[in-house]
Amino acid sequence: MKQCIENPNDVDWEEFWAQRLKGKIGKDWDKAAPGFYKRTKKDDYNSALFDMLILDKNDTVLDVGCGEGSITVPLSKKVKKVIGIDSSAKMLEYLEKRAVENDADNIETILKPIEEITYEEIGDVDVVVCSRSLNNIIPIKEVLGELDKIANKYVFITIFGPENKKIEKDFDKELGIKTEDFPDYNYFFNILFNMGIYANIQRFDLNNYREYDSIEEAMDNGKFRLDLYNDEEKELLKEYLERILTKDEKTGKLYNVKDKADWIMVWWKK
Repeated sequence: MKQCIENPNDVDWEEFWAQRLKGKIGKDWDKAAPGFYKRTKKDDYNSALFDMLILDKNDTVLDVGCGEGSITVPLSKKVKKVIGIDSSAKMLEYLEKRAVENDADNIETILKPIEEITYEEIGDVDVVVCSRSLNNIIPIKEVLGELDKIANKYVFITIFGPENKKIEKDFDKELGIKTEDFPDYNYFFNILFNMGIYANIQRFDLNNYREYDSIEEAMDNGKFRLDLYNDEEKELLKEYLERILTKDEKTGKLYNVKDKADWIMVWWKK
């Protein structure tokens, strides 16, 4: 017998979110750090993100899940100070290297899992930015509550859109694997709503597809979970990419027009 919910606001969206993430294996971000640092790809995500952020030159910003600094360093050029927090020591090493290379001396780093962020430790900042970092956080309500306390002006979060990872899902079908998607962004919106946070939703208008110098680069770019594939599956992945990628005769780059990101911006003003 189906349970009848009289009030839609009584739906436990946090539990639905946690159930979708249960059993997912996280990445080894220390191992992934060198690839993220050296990777250059045709991707208009950064420009779309900065078009949406509301920043002032006197702001302090908390960059949550900052990684190797691809967002942190550009942020530092627009505001007074950036605090980058990440669970990977290797990612923070590369962030600090990137900061030196770009003469960014207004960046502070904190080594800590996102799940352990607290207002008591961070204190007040003007703006919180969570760029592609909250998709796999299970205690999501607690984390969002702390981030909302920390921000004095705005919170900006990007999470997966409904058409993310197209070619990856197609490959999983060839392997006979059912792709376990991350929770949909409507879960996220409703969790916030039930917390009394009435967020804005905007989908990124991204046009650029990814480009690669080689099949090996296409395999080892972070989209495919090579750490979970056996040798036979890795060989099948190589054959799959050889089949679906096209070479641009002018640039020599490999690409597939379906291979582009889909991201949703969720943001609110304090």
